[in-house]
Amino acid sequence: MKILQLCKKFPYPLKDGESIAVTYQSKAFHEFGCEITLLAMNTTKHYTEIGKLPNDFNHYKEIHVTDIDNRVKVLEAFANLFSSKSYHISRFDSKEYSDKLIALLQDNEYDVIQLETLYLTPYIDTIKQHSNAIVSMRSHNVEFEIWERISANTKFLPKKLYLKYLTKKLKNFELTHINDYDYLVAVTDRDLQKFKKLGYKNGAMASPIGLQVDRYVENTTPLQGKDISFIGSMDWLPNIEGLEWFLKEVWTIFSKQNPEVKFHIAGRNTPKWITNLDLDNVVVHGEVLDALKFMQKYPIMVVPLFSGSGMRVKILEGLALGRVVVSTTLGKEGIEANHGEQIFVADTAMEFVAVLTECTKDLPLMQTVADNAVTLIKDKYDHKVNARKLLEKYKSILLSDADG
Repeated sequence: MKILQLCKKFPYPLKDGESIAVTYQSKAFHEFGCEITLLAMNTTKHYTEIGKLPNDFNHYKEIHVTDIDNRVKVLEAFANLFSSKSYHISRFDSKEYSDKLIALLQDNEYDVIQLETLYLTPYIDTIKQHSNAIVSMRSHNVEFEIWERISANTKFLPKKLYLKYLTKKLKNFELTHINDYDYLVAVTDRDLQKFKKLGYKNGAMASPIGLQVDRYVENTTPLQGKDISFIGSMDWLPNIEGLEWFLKEVWTIFSKQNPEVKFHIAGRNTPKWITNLDLDNVVVHGEVLDALKFMQKYPIMVVPLFSGSGMRVKILEGLALGRVVVSTTLGKEGIEANHGEQIFVADTAMEFVAVLTECTKDLPLMQTVADNAVTLIKDKYDHKVNARKLLEKYKSILLSDADG
């Protein structure tokens, strides 16, 4: 099967959920004999030096990139206020990218063209003009829902009103184009049902994000110590929102009661206000070279998310490494882990304090939950198992089209 994969950012390095989700699935496709071509935007925000890719990033037959300046620009953002277009989407609308896409479609015949996230939707018309391939949308989340939640949690009124306005246009775009693709791949069943309620009518399936499980399981170590960690891209608003809440509402209480415990913070593009934090027992690492080694060092990992949608890959990684993950209900959304069995769930400051206190004082409990978490990941979130199911669906569609 020949697959063309379209991405709004280059899926390397593996430092965020989207890159991990894209890379592990495409690696599995390759292992099952698919011929995969990548056409990715190389954005100013997540720029990758293509000439420095590691040797094991070799699962693509061809890699094509287009440099995109997708920074938020004041004048463009202001002008967009008087336009019906979504500013979220328009920042990824590129003639150079479209031209490369047309050239690939003219020179090759693909069976499936898989769009990674809503932001590639503007290119569907171009695809259908030059190809008869299945156009599949792999939706990593319900995009406008993330921004609805961010808007609801924003306190500063002018910013809140601006975000609500942008979200309204993003939602209108997402719903207007909801049936433009032939097939929808949602990463959770919850998201799939949400899309159907919003009016999606074509073929669809839920296909969870998978991990290269052996890469994690072989690095699991017994839990030691009591320290807590947080890791996430600091240029993603829900991460900043959740971390700021945790520091103010949870850590100030927990640290006074447990002064022997340290809180370690890591993430790409860490803002100065975090780097310059002067709080007791808080260590800010900034961007770390190896996220997995960072997570391995500390027995407990917190994911205090109150905005977002889809699946949180960092939670999957923490569980796969045998760490104890404490998350909000929204953070673990779409992950089949149960409170007190494979994960701990807390939604208020007092719940977080209580769970963290219990964990730091009961190492056998932590180890049991961590062991259960590793088993869950092996059973439910292996990238090969999930990729195989999706490929079987693509094959059945192709066979049906050929018979029809």
